[in-house]
Amino acid sequence: MIVIDWLTPWEFSPTLVVLFIASAWLFWRGARVHHVGRFRQWLFWVGLIMLYLSLHTRVDYYAERMFFIHRLQHLVLHHLGPLIIMGAYPGQVMRAGLPMSWRYKLRDFRATGIGKVTERLLTHPLLIPFLFVFFVLIWLLPIPQFYSMIDWRLYRFMNWSVVISGVLYWNLILDRRPSPPAAMRPVGRVLSPIITMTPQIIVGVWITFSANDLYPIFDLCGRAIPSINALEDQGMGGIIMWVLAGLVETFGVIYALATVMRLSSRNRLPLPLRKTPAVAQLKKSAS
Repeated sequence: MIVIDWLTPWEFSPTLVVLFIASAWLFWRGARVHHVGRFRQWLFWVGLIMLYLSLHTRVDYYAERMFFIHRLQHLVLHHLGPLIIMGAYPGQVMRAGLPMSWRYKLRDFRATGIGKVTERLLTHPLLIPFLFVFFVLIWLLPIPQFYSMIDWRLYRFMNWSVVISGVLYWNLILDRRPSPPAAMRPVGRVLSPIITMTPQIIVGVWITFSANDLYPIFDLCGRAIPSINALEDQGMGGIIMWVLAGLVETFGVIYALATVMRLSSRNRLPLPLRKTPAVAQLKKSAS
């Protein structure tokens, strides 16, 4: 197949195209305002291109017909792509790319009760990690997996659910600020990837060593690579989820730990109450 064949969408989605163009336009405009460094710009463009290639090219055809390619696709959509994009810290940049009237409307909306609740939910330190795990595991259950492969609406919802939950999750983990203003505490950012990767590793191991064909839908659709049988396909998919996804989240742990060390070196971590000067003075006076 020539390059144009690979880049041709398997199922064209005008909504997806509009969203990607709008995201690229906002970041490009905002980068000119904030003078974003080249490294951050490269992170954003690489991550955005990775998401597009995984969602809207011939890759999607193979992801519907091979379990291990499906897992590779979701590794990019759920872990790697959102991680790279959020590593560019695009939020303020894209907001600066909005027309001024839209920025005022966004500011006013965030000041309303609904806006505050919405922002709180989208940055909730417990809800977002739960959704991050939930939306990767729910689609691995045989029945949801079966129906998501035969219904294009459910299939697109599946893909977008892992992308959005991934973006929201890595937005929390990669935050380099102390808390507040960050939504998640620095130590929580270290522990969260350890907690979220554990059930994914367990499920990945179970899929890898299962002696039964858990996903017969790939045989019903017709495997794109007939030389790989169901158990081999399933085993490779489990290893991708077990090893590769675990490595991405391990990077999140290391990055968050480096953030804790940086904040600690600058005395920007909250001290335990018993160690604050005011408490020490009170104890001294009482004695």
